[in-house]
Amino acid sequence: MSNVFVIDSDYKPLNPVHPARARLLLTQGNAAVYRRYPFTIVLKRVVDQPEVQPLRLKLDPGSKTTGIALVNDTNGKVVFAAELEHRGHAIKDSLDSRRGVRRRRRNRKTRYRKPRFQNRRRKKGWLPPSLESRLANILTWVARLCRSAPITALSQELVKFDLQLMENPDITGVEYQQGTLQGYEVREYVLEKWKRTCAYCGKQDVPLQIEHIHPRANGGTHRISNLTLACEPCNIAKGTQDIAVFLAKKPDVLKRILAQVKKPLKDASAVNATRFALLERLKAFGLPVECGSGGLTKYNRTTRGLAKTHWLDATCVGKSTPSAISHKGVVPLLITANGHGRRQMCVPDKYGFPEKHKQRRKTFLGYRTGDMVKAITSKGTFEGRIAIRHRPSFRLGKVDIHPKYMHCIHRADGYEYTQKGVRNAPPHV
Repeated sequence: MSNVFVIDSDYKPLNPVHPARARLLLTQGNAAVYRRYPFTIVLKRVVDQPEVQPLRLKLDPGSKTTGIALVNDTNGKVVFAAELEHRGHAIKDSLDSRRGVRRRRRNRKTRYRKPRFQNRRRKKGWLPPSLESRLANILTWVARLCRSAPITALSQELVKFDLQLMENPDITGVEYQQGTLQGYEVREYVLEKWKRTCAYCGKQDVPLQIEHIHPRANGGTHRISNLTLACEPCNIAKGTQDIAVFLAKKPDVLKRILAQVKKPLKDASAVNATRFALLERLKAFGLPVECGSGGLTKYNRTTRGLAKTHWLDATCVGKSTPSAISHKGVVPLLITANGHGRRQMCVPDKYGFPEKHKQRRKTFLGYRTGDMVKAITSKGTFEGRIAIRHRPSFRLGKVDIHPKYMHCIHRADGYEYTQKGVRNAPPHV
């Protein structure tokens, strides 16, 4: 498994040690557990002149998962590895749900208030909340690791995806420079592309409507490749159904339509939009930042015979990658961002009417939802995350346990952790 982080009583980071060494220090009473994830111990003394080996923190940013690796450049040993799973999709879904509730409330025959769209100002460098959350997750873990290990340098994969080439690999020349819609409006382009024919029933010479192949209600976008033509009856009949369900009895038509639909480029767009913002924020740590291309990462990984995983990709970022990588026995810590719960006090139903109200207190009897606890009762020993109730009976997994049998082993910090292939119970929201 990964090494254990060590800090002295002045909270200065020392060299990470093997788990057996950390176990010996804890058994002898020379150290105490400081943090469970990542596992960190604190010595009960001050080390005046520590001899630390400098480490390099490497990042392989991704739209959904970011690889993290802590490497010793001198001997090529991987000290710590992790894979950080982001929650941008959950944030976007929550914002869409809140927007829908507000618009339904305004449209009801109660108190009417005009929607406000043009009274907001965005600061320079603004990013959508889903992308801002991705950057915040990465920076949070960079700061945590810098407090726990003697990190002297950072490496980031600074990759740019060519979206136009990914959508159409054969595009060249003037069309590549001027784009798909050069000389067209969107509607005229779609009419020309689909031959002024309903894509579902094949009717011509009838009024046609712009149709989203993957419905907007299910996460579809306004990209040109997601638009087609449909007559009014077909458009109404399809509604928000998945196209595979709607055309289940017409496999030939389904195959023809899907052949013209390009795969979504959301992930590539997210990486493109945040790569330089992440670089500038990493420079604020005051450490030298090395940048490497995606091609160099693949070359380093291939020449060293490593598997294709997020944390091994992070290990191979940049020209500083040692010629030999030692990763035997390293088990990556899987980190999932879950957030800190909701601030919404009134939870509405699907029609926008208030359904239940939440308590204003976030803690009760010293605990809060998401804390990881260990409970020893007459029924057995339980360990996992709790959901508090404002009565002395908390939910731990599938059982209710009184707080007097519990002791906290890790405070809720907005993340869920997995080690050794065992996934802890997810926090209740």
